[in-house]
Amino acid sequence: MERIRACLVTVLVLTLCGLPHVRSSASDHRFKAGEEVPLYANKVGPFHNPSETYRYFDFPFCSSAPVKEKKEALGEVLNGDRLVSAPYKLDFLTEKEAEIACKKKLTKEEVAKFRAAVSKDYYFQMYYDDLPIWGFLGKVDKEGKADPSEYKYYLFKHLVFEILHNKDRVIEITVRSDPNALVDLTEDEEVNVDFMYTVKWKETDTPFEKRMDKYSQSSSLPHHLEIHWFSIINSCVTVLLLTGFLATILMRVLKNDFVKYAHDEESADDQEETGWKYIHGDVFRYPKHKSLFAAALGSGTQLFTLTIFIFILALVGVFYPYNRGALFTALVVIYALTSGIAGYTAASFYGQLEGTNWVRNLLLTGSLFCGPLFVTFCFLNTVAIAYKATAALPFGTIVVIFLIWALVTSPLLVLGGIAGKNSKAEFQAPCRTTKYPREIPPLPWYRKTLPQMAMAGFLPFSAIYIELYYIFASVWGHRIYTIYSILFIVFIILLIVTAFITVALTYFQLAAEDHEWWWSYNVHNFL
Repeated sequence: MERIRACLVTVLVLTLCGLPHVRSSASDHRFKAGEEVPLYANKVGPFHNPSETYRYFDFPFCSSAPVKEKKEALGEVLNGDRLVSAPYKLDFLTEKEAEIACKKKLTKEEVAKFRAAVSKDYYFQMYYDDLPIWGFLGKVDKEGKADPSEYKYYLFKHLVFEILHNKDRVIEITVRSDPNALVDLTEDEEVNVDFMYTVKWKETDTPFEKRMDKYSQSSSLPHHLEIHWFSIINSCVTVLLLTGFLATILMRVLKNDFVKYAHDEESADDQEETGWKYIHGDVFRYPKHKSLFAAALGSGTQLFTLTIFIFILALVGVFYPYNRGALFTALVVIYALTSGIAGYTAASFYGQLEGTNWVRNLLLTGSLFCGPLFVTFCFLNTVAIAYKATAALPFGTIVVIFLIWALVTSPLLVLGGIAGKNSKAEFQAPCRTTKYPREIPPLPWYRKTLPQMAMAGFLPFSAIYIELYYIFASVWGHRIYTIYSILFIVFIILLIVTAFITVALTYFQLAAEDHEWWWSYNVHNFL
């Protein structure tokens, strides 16, 4: 037990140390008047599809100085961030009025590219002293025009930056476009553009420690909290119904059988056994494909441990809004460090099932999750490369991930497997298994695998579907999810609902004299 605790503490400490800390050029975020504050241009993409983003200078913007790329952590690259120096210079406390950042003559092809971007509501994202800012590239004038061919397309050429500061620290920044400074992109003609910007500074009393609060307030608004609490109440009702249902089964059905078998064994032997009692000699027969079963159990244990650590980091405030790449870094580091848990669990259980080819079992455990993930990554990364999107990982990042897998994940998996193999654990069934398995009677359609899978997944889904909506909206949308405490409560309820529905469906399966319950039990927990 002490070893397990020490291992968990070590994983948590290493994870916290490995998370990226977003820093400006000044590590303490303090600046003097006139000092340069880093402004980085990140990416550009359509507003209605946040997953589709491109590098800022993939579009024909200009810059008066050589473009420098910012060194990024692993999590930032996985997040699709590609930061480069922006063409605007926003020195601390230095105000500017309609200053020209750079000039460029757009060709017909570049005008067409900007026009296509404006028609799809493309936006840009920048970071100023690690504070995110957004703005649109242009606008479409549709007023009084029914025919799309009559629409007018304009590019914003003048950005107005408004910055709030508290003494020597930047607290907040917003950017807006000057509606009167437009470049007509309607026709395929060469256009001269003067990219300009204005900088305004104001003082505020907001402390530096609370400057990120504005980005998380949207998910904590009263009407959002009401929806989240409704989700929790809905989940609790589901738990209560399942509790009553299982209590009925256990108290009325099983209790009578146990009393009868305990006090009147001779008369019980004379009676014909039915239901789950009829197959008591087959219940603990080893499952088919036991190596795959043990590998699935090991991988599931590792992913469950990974989830718990992610919740711990979220609850202590590591994943604050726009901490670029922290979540992805945590996922990679924790998954690598917990691979020993998968190896130990799989090899130990495989040994209990009297398996002998434990090397094959470890290979299966290591590839059961990483294999499908690798195939999916190859497909998505190929598509991203074809479209030149920022989601495409550079070759160097792929090499780093491979080295983590080869030098950390795999060795820990093998060490865990060796420990599990040598644990000498034995599978102790409470009753003897018969030599030959009984024939399973024909089952009605609703007891087949697919209907059972649907039933097993419906109730857990109904307990978490509201939170799933907000999570998906934050992953593939612009919504920010920060209420991790409520998410953790819903996760606990999900575990309870999953456990209850698994027990209930397994009982029904055994009552139908179907003793091949191992895989169904595993699938129910997965769903």
